[in-house]
Amino acid sequence: MKRNNKKTMIYTFLLSCLVTATSCNRDSYTPSQGDEIKKSGDVTIYTTTGSRSLDFGKRFVDFSSKFNMSPNTITLDPTKKFQTMDGFGAAITGSTCYNLMKMSKEDRTKFLTETFSDKDGMGMNYIRIAIGCSDFSLSEYTCWDKEGKENFGLQSEETQYIIPVLKEILAINPSIKIMGSPWTPPKWMKVNNLTDLKPFDSWTSGQLNPKYYQDYGWYFVQWIQAMKKEGINIYSITVQNEPLNRKNSASLYMSWQEQQAFVKQALGPQLKAANLSTKIYAFDHNYNYDNIADQSDYPVKIYNDAGAASFFAGAAYHNYGGDKAELIDIHNQRPDKELVFTETSIGEWNDGRNLEKRLMEDMREVALGTVNNWSKGVIVWNLMLDTDKGPNREGGCQTCYGAVDISKANYKNITRNSHYYIVGHLSSVVKSGASRIGTSGYTAEGLVYTAFQNTDGTYAVVLLNESGDSRKITVADGKHHFSYDVPAKSVVSYRWTY
Repeated sequence: MKRNNKKTMIYTFLLSCLVTATSCNRDSYTPSQGDEIKKSGDVTIYTTTGSRSLDFGKRFVDFSSKFNMSPNTITLDPTKKFQTMDGFGAAITGSTCYNLMKMSKEDRTKFLTETFSDKDGMGMNYIRIAIGCSDFSLSEYTCWDKEGKENFGLQSEETQYIIPVLKEILAINPSIKIMGSPWTPPKWMKVNNLTDLKPFDSWTSGQLNPKYYQDYGWYFVQWIQAMKKEGINIYSITVQNEPLNRKNSASLYMSWQEQQAFVKQALGPQLKAANLSTKIYAFDHNYNYDNIADQSDYPVKIYNDAGAASFFAGAAYHNYGGDKAELIDIHNQRPDKELVFTETSIGEWNDGRNLEKRLMEDMREVALGTVNNWSKGVIVWNLMLDTDKGPNREGGCQTCYGAVDISKANYKNITRNSHYYIVGHLSSVVKSGASRIGTSGYTAEGLVYTAFQNTDGTYAVVLLNESGDSRKITVADGKHHFSYDVPAKSVVSYRWTY
């Protein structure tokens, strides 16, 4: 009888331990307000809440020495590898550079360091710039507005604003990757359509005259080489920003048939002849191909010509129409080709200054959404606009916000919007060359995450908790495990050495 009582007592004790361990890791968890904030630890953690109670707050936790019994455990699987990451960042437009140059040198250096430094900031490392003007330039221009090769040259917007800013950024982070995209070719290369071939003297719309394919290929080569002479290496280009959008203030309609022919006949061979390793990406437009039936699967149709396909690294996408699932579809059709996400905007139309709403949606749909669908990089639109949504131009977006907005009254006070955080939460822990890796274990409604293995011997996890409850989540890598109280409506980034 005593022996049975003793067994019962042991069983009850073990059961109570298990219940206690499990209850301490329940989905809804209220962290202790008295917890001491550690100054260092095994795991570096950045947290941003929609309420800004934590504003990219830096925290540390240590690996646990206790046996892990948490049902809320996410386990990394480095044997399962997906794409290799190129980087994360924003567009450095003419408008962005104008605003940056209006800041004091001290304030500008501080902001650029916080944004681009791998050691003292978020470590953003992928920038998109326009080849010539964009809809957020100070004027409309290309680098070859008058026919005759002697008339090619970088323009004042580049020499006075864009190049000086890029040089400051490169001084902070020399490993920055830069992508170039044209919004329009020189107007003298444009025609109204490919049947009439009548000159089309307009920055907006028109098509590229096939007789100027070789000249336009030369233009790309000259621009890349001119930037290189300034100490700025161009890592990648897209052939045309939004090739199916005729309405932008600077634009060109370019079907997949035209893009295929231009790259195969001119741009690809000319880059090769010039010994330029700059990557070429196709498309650079919306998931839904602007609902133009014969342009569906635009990049795949280009790749169907093996000669043309050989010049393309992959394809680029925007999210102004359609769904991110298109990335999976394109990847499945051509897994040998890369995918990058190159533009998304916030503004008046999508409640762009409501951080809680936008942080949740943009992290789910853009940052983690595209990366989990095979994108090698994530680039958002203007890094910085002023509080009047400018400088902007008629015909371009006049209702856009920047990743950050700077006060037009003093060019000093900065408001960080969702796009700044979604990119920063990736770039701060996921470095160029990292592999996205597999995970298993805990899932829950409103929880989205992905994991990476960096080349420097570290792991990284970026996680979104959209629920209204905080969650105590444990992360395990097979050797170590640790737990962290993930706040409600928050984004969390982790990085640790394995």
